[in-house]
Amino acid sequence: MTAVQADPRTARTRAKLREALLEECASRPLAEVSVAALVRRAGVGRATFYLHYADLEAVAVDACADVVRDAVDALHAWRGTPDPASPPPALLAFFDLLTPHAGLYRELLRPGGGGPLGRVLHHDLRARSHAERILVGAPEPALVASAVAATFAGVLADWLHGLIEATPAEIAQRVWRLLVTLHRTPLPE
Repeated sequence: MTAVQADPRTARTRAKLREALLEECASRPLAEVSVAALVRRAGVGRATFYLHYADLEAVAVDACADVVRDAVDALHAWRGTPDPASPPPALLAFFDLLTPHAGLYRELLRPGGGGPLGRVLHHDLRARSHAERILVGAPEPALVASAVAATFAGVLADWLHGLIEATPAEIAQRVWRLLVTLHRTPLPE
């Protein structure tokens, strides 16, 4: 962590900018938000904005990074042997809580799981899955971790874009079964 990142003022300023962006995007798409409107809402100067972020997309990805952490935590919120019929309650809650900012998530998470938020989601989910597979001595940690990350990011993105029709509870159940199957599939040696 650099000195700038450790500074509480930096954390407060970045938090103000993230919150302002979410407020701006509640009523219009990210493409219609200007830096001027964002800094006005956040109560900071334009130079301060550029000190912390390269552009609006960078603020948006940072603001939505919590959804990434929530997704990773939700997928790993079980202990013992996962039951494919019962997704963790945190996974059900995760899908329910996406609605308020679904438009922004759609802008940052392209169908198939690409886009700037998709890259962050894939990276974080793959790292967590890989570490947990190594911890329990499961085979092919890199392969399965990549498959889990790609599957979840792709299904989430396609659901947000309306390519998969399901309620939040239904998609949580479906994606959970897919991921449990990936973890349990015997791999040839």
